[in-house]
Amino acid sequence: MPLSDILITLDNVSLSFENNAGSVEILKDVSLSINSGETISLIGPSGSGKSSLLMLMGGLERPTAGKIMIDGAEITKMREDDLASFRRGRIGVVFQSFHLIPTMTALENVCTPLEIAGKPDVLAKAKIMLDRVGLAHRQDHYPHHMSGGEQQRVAIARALAVKPTIILTDEPTGNLDQDTGEKVIDLLFDLQKETQSTLVMVTHDPALAAKCDRSYHLINATTQEVGG
Repeated sequence: MPLSDILITLDNVSLSFENNAGSVEILKDVSLSINSGETISLIGPSGSGKSSLLMLMGGLERPTAGKIMIDGAEITKMREDDLASFRRGRIGVVFQSFHLIPTMTALENVCTPLEIAGKPDVLAKAKIMLDRVGLAHRQDHYPHHMSGGEQQRVAIARALAVKPTIILTDEPTGNLDQDTGEKVIDLLFDLQKETQSTLVMVTHDPALAAKCDRSYHLINATTQEVGG
């Protein structure tokens, strides 16, 4: 598929915070562009700012300086309510620690973003998505009754249920064994292709990074494109 319009742009983005020792710089003057339909990996050592960069792209963190454009809109200027509305149905996030709601079944977890986005036929759509990730038989089970791989597949179903334009994943195999992790990654890339969405993935795994169209290496609080 030929890549088309730029979907995500970061322009001289920095992120820092203050502590007792002074200012701590997480990211410094990061600039990059991601096209619609691309798969991108963010790689680098622990503490290099990969997860922070991902959260900035998702509007879940605010930069200290710089500008972030998503789908033609500058999210760095949006108020919190407007930003929440903008993210809804447009950005799906898959966290390393799953972040499923423990008091909800797998089906209820997947229903939640569909309900928030005001989608019709919520239950039917959630069931289809759970079936797509191979968990139709676990729809009435709670997270603590499921394995790590099953919980991650529910998290993927939840993130992709609304068919977001952008999928952000933070070490999606970090808590999984190798065999389960490979199955989860294959599923994630299959779903990305089906929906033609843009996938941005934080990973420490070079083999996983190589599956993506392009990679950015984070080092010394900034990024360098390393190809794909």
